[in-house]
Amino acid sequence: MTFKTAVIVFPGSNCDQDCVRSWQTVTGLKADLVWHKESKIDNYDLIILPGGFSYGDYLRTGAIARFSPVMAEVIRLAYKGHLVIGICNGFQILTEAHLLPGALLRNRYLKYICKDIYLRVENAKTAFTGGYHRGDVLRIPISHGEGNYNVSSHGLKELQDHDLIVFRYCTPDGTVGADIAPNGSMDSIAGIINKAGNVLGLMPHPERVSEDELGGTDGRSVWTSILSTLQKRGVA
Repeated sequence: MTFKTAVIVFPGSNCDQDCVRSWQTVTGLKADLVWHKESKIDNYDLIILPGGFSYGDYLRTGAIARFSPVMAEVIRLAYKGHLVIGICNGFQILTEAHLLPGALLRNRYLKYICKDIYLRVENAKTAFTGGYHRGDVLRIPISHGEGNYNVSSHGLKELQDHDLIVFRYCTPDGTVGADIAPNGSMDSIAGIINKAGNVLGLMPHPERVSEDELGGTDGRSVWTSILSTLQKRGVA
């Protein structure tokens, strides 16, 4: 079967080409740039919501993008089980669209953060992390001003009880603690998945460390894991 990937482009997206290159370089498969005004995208098996500043982050990060015409299709396909990954601003859009719980608030010290950080893989059994092992420590860049993940106490318990926390911020040796998340994120959360297991949101940028030429390959297994999942499904 033909396997198709869409990278959604909103006004203000700036990591769309990075995602296209990363996906195509790692998997050898094509990715299409899809403008946010498209209202029909039912032939895509994987949808990537890239980082950037959709609509200039006006009102709230991701709040306006959530109402772009293409998002009705993203939501419909997500509920049908198609794979959806939101990176940085894409994660913010997924929470605004209620495909993932919680919200991304201003960073703890109200400053933009752009640097390499360390992540610990908390769940290596997802469609997006099968190439990792639980406890793996990854070095991956972050670049955001609103990455402070917050959710209700009930929502946090749901994430913890159902193993939906996929990545946590940590020290280089894998230690997780209350003050380690650079943005103040609750429970050191850097990435979560929905209960159905087909929608992932994360603040760090795996597309920026998927090739040796970029200075690291710790994000590469996100793409190879997705490809493996689709192959097992008989899609690719």
